[in-house]
Amino acid sequence: MTFKKRITYYYDEEVGNYNYGYNHPMKPFRMRMAHSLVTAYGLDRKMNVIRPPRASARQMTRFHSDDYVEFLSRVTQELAENETDHANVYLSGEDCPAFDGVFEFSSISAGGSIAGAKRINHGDSDIVINWAGGLHHAKKNAASGFCYINDIVLAVLELLRYHQRVMYLDIDVHHGDGVEEAFYTTDRVMSVSFHKHGDFFPGSGHLLDVGVAKGKGYAVNVPLRDGIDDESYKNLFQPIMRMVMERFRPGAVVMQCGTDSLSGDRIGCFNLSMKGHAECVDFMKSFGVPLFCLGGGGYTIRNVARTWAYETAVLLDEELDPVLPYNDYYDFYGPEFRLDVPASNMDNANTKEYLEKIFTHVAEQLRNIPHAPSVMMQQVPKDWPEASDDEIDDEDMDDEPERKVSGRQRDSRVVPVTELYDSDTDEFANTDLSSYRHIGTSTRPARSAAK
Repeated sequence: MTFKKRITYYYDEEVGNYNYGYNHPMKPFRMRMAHSLVTAYGLDRKMNVIRPPRASARQMTRFHSDDYVEFLSRVTQELAENETDHANVYLSGEDCPAFDGVFEFSSISAGGSIAGAKRINHGDSDIVINWAGGLHHAKKNAASGFCYINDIVLAVLELLRYHQRVMYLDIDVHHGDGVEEAFYTTDRVMSVSFHKHGDFFPGSGHLLDVGVAKGKGYAVNVPLRDGIDDESYKNLFQPIMRMVMERFRPGAVVMQCGTDSLSGDRIGCFNLSMKGHAECVDFMKSFGVPLFCLGGGGYTIRNVARTWAYETAVLLDEELDPVLPYNDYYDFYGPEFRLDVPASNMDNANTKEYLEKIFTHVAEQLRNIPHAPSVMMQQVPKDWPEASDDEIDDEDMDDEPERKVSGRQRDSRVVPVTELYDSDTDEFANTDLSSYRHIGTSTRPARSAAK
């Protein structure tokens, strides 16, 4: 089977089984809904679909501290209640609960991102998709903002083994603080984040936050106000990203495609349509640089699924019927049953003068960094040793000897899921989500928005 582009799509059907809690806005179930749409449209037949390997604790400690990963690997709700001192340090209250299977959920997300980076490194794929990834708030020593393991940082670290420069782009409504912090002092990673700033979680991402030491100028923050629409976003996004690509010349791009920047998101406050959001993905694809697209935020789950399925088609250069095909979760998309997330008539608080000020500042910042920074070439270290397929199969059969085939063999190609998941009905519209619109943290307080 040949494809127009070498596109790899990572999906583990078990990711939809995990539950942060009934009233928690983060719903891993949305990945299962998105995958159901992808298969209903037949997109899975036009790309390589792979179940990712689970990330090990050892792999996680390439970025995260040993103590934190060890705690996460054994934490349960009961343990968190008994070890409040550790829980208060490593978890962040209601935002990051010790739900059942939190380590396994994190290993799926991180495993896909590490594996995807390796495919780009080895020249096996031009574009990689992992909608279960994009958990950009997790810190080295703690969970934050619904994120436990920062799969993005792990992917970027893997890409840096083969590429002199890697660019990280974030179009989530929240600032990509965890990734920016990880690379704040280096000129080998440029982080670019378009986000809501001000009285809003995580409170970082000010226009003047540009990096320090060797990394000065390599953190680009675009703080936006409520209600930004497709036209305003495009007129800022495209010229900034064109300058970034021309100036920085990355060997690979990692793009966090959080959908809480869509109109009508339960936590977000932007007014982007599905097509406006996807236009950012299409624009970055046009540069022809290896592109790794990840998920992220998004809390109106029917719109998350619509958008990620649509963006999968954009990456494949496929046109989709606007009338949704029948799928496992068809009833979620009523009453219109269409592949669309339209903008609303909310006010756009981003004035022309404000956006011009942002653009002028960012353009000046980019002009002041060296063109395509040089990096001393060195021998690429060998890949981390991994178990062979035969070893994985043997371990799988030892765990469940009644099976005729191993889990790896069964999942060598993912097939559409048919089982229903009825613990989430997207019916938490009346839940008070104000606690998730934070004004900052004790370590990184909110700064006033740019005037």
